Amino acid sequence: MTLSKTLEHVKKKSYFIEIFGLGYVGFPLAVRLASSGLNIRGIDVNENRIKRLNENHLMDSEIYLREQFLKSREQRKLEILSNATKTDLPKVGIICVPTPIPNKNTDSAVFVISAVENFLESSKEGDIVIIESSIEVGTTDRIQKIIENKGFEIGTNYGLCFCPERIDPANKEWGIENIPRVIYGSDNNTFDIAKQIYQHVNNANLIRVESPKVAEIVKSFENAFRLVNISLVNELAILCDKLGINVNSVIKAASTKPFGFLAHYPGAGAGGHCIPKDPRFLLESAKKNDLKFTIIENAINTNVQMPVYIANSIEKSLELMKLEKSVIVCGLAYKANVEDMRDSPSFKIINEFKKRNFKIFGYDPFFNMHFLDKYLIENNLSEANFEVLKELDDKNLNDVSCLCIVQHHDEMKKRLKEIYDRSLVPFIYDCQSKLTTNTASKTVLDFLGN
Repeated sequence: MTLSKTLEHVKKKSYFIEIFGLGYVGFPLAVRLASSGLNIRGIDVNENRIKRLNENHLMDSEIYLREQFLKSREQRKLEILSNATKTDLPKVGIICVPTPIPNKNTDSAVFVISAVENFLESSKEGDIVIIESSIEVGTTDRIQKIIENKGFEIGTNYGLCFCPERIDPANKEWGIENIPRVIYGSDNNTFDIAKQIYQHVNNANLIRVESPKVAEIVKSFENAFRLVNISLVNELAILCDKLGINVNSVIKAASTKPFGFLAHYPGAGAGGHCIPKDPRFLLESAKKNDLKFTIIENAINTNVQMPVYIANSIEKSLELMKLEKSVIVCGLAYKANVEDMRDSPSFKIINEFKKRNFKIFGYDPFFNMHFLDKYLIENNLSEANFEVLKELDDKNLNDVSCLCIVQHHDEMKKRLKEIYDRSLVPFIYDCQSKLTTNTASKTVLDFLGN
């Protein structure tokens, strides 16, 4: 089948989409496309996830899709499988699997390549692969060679796209439905097919670029920009600590400039699956071309050191106040108002406290003990090195000297203010400087960059 014939099938919705990886990107994409009446096969190598979804059990971060998910299942528009399957109709494989941090022992494309090879086992002429996973520069070219080694000709009887995901969990203004997407398409028919598919995702708001390497660099550069600026403002916060001035006063004043400035705010460090990892793709590419990307390297180092700085600051304060080394790390997710614990700075701060022999508790309203093993894997831990609290009640607070607030979930806002106003702990360290100073409180309140 030619790609032009595939395009005809796609316009009639007479085709299948196989989505590889049903995590934070692939699952909502699968549900959205299935809800649009497309035939979707969600594929994942995690047997527990396959079993859970086939039993219609959703995680907290997926609950908002429950109604659409169940309706798609009832209408048989969404199958949950462990492998790609054969069909006489055209197929589009969308790759949404995770990519590990690249190093001399790890190929960042290992899961992407595995998913593509799985798709190719039951693929045929006229099919298309769309990669959404964040990948290192040159990976799309590697995928093209793998496809061509199977006897297909890219751009003639087989299509290839790279359309990197853009998603910001809990962002109420920008969601999957209105975020523009950059895309590389191997040929015009494949690009037109992608537009037909993404019409159901973001109204086909696709910005086409001329080569896969451009698209790959775009994705890495977007997150490198964020990492560099987050690290910059965190270094500024450390300087402000030393100078005895408030970093937020500096940022607020600088923000009055109507051009050439974009405000970023200090915190415990960048977490999640993208910002700590994607800039490393640029770093690896630079190394392979005998270049240095010093700015990114320094930004990564600053990001790594923030949990150390915060733990040091808290330890010194407790020593000055002659308090026991006991702490609740509050807000374990990598960002506010989400369940996502991937590569969270909270777990790194906990590790630092562990080195200092602290008694450590952790609390997050989104923390689900059923997914503890998942959280540990996502943070490179073999076991839980802290006690998980179900609530921030008065009894639990009696056992600690310090409340270290890493994330301010909306759900905790009222309780955190109450803890501070009622002086329920001797010391609070606010990594995000969001608590308002109350001179009537007996609790010592300190901020990062205060």
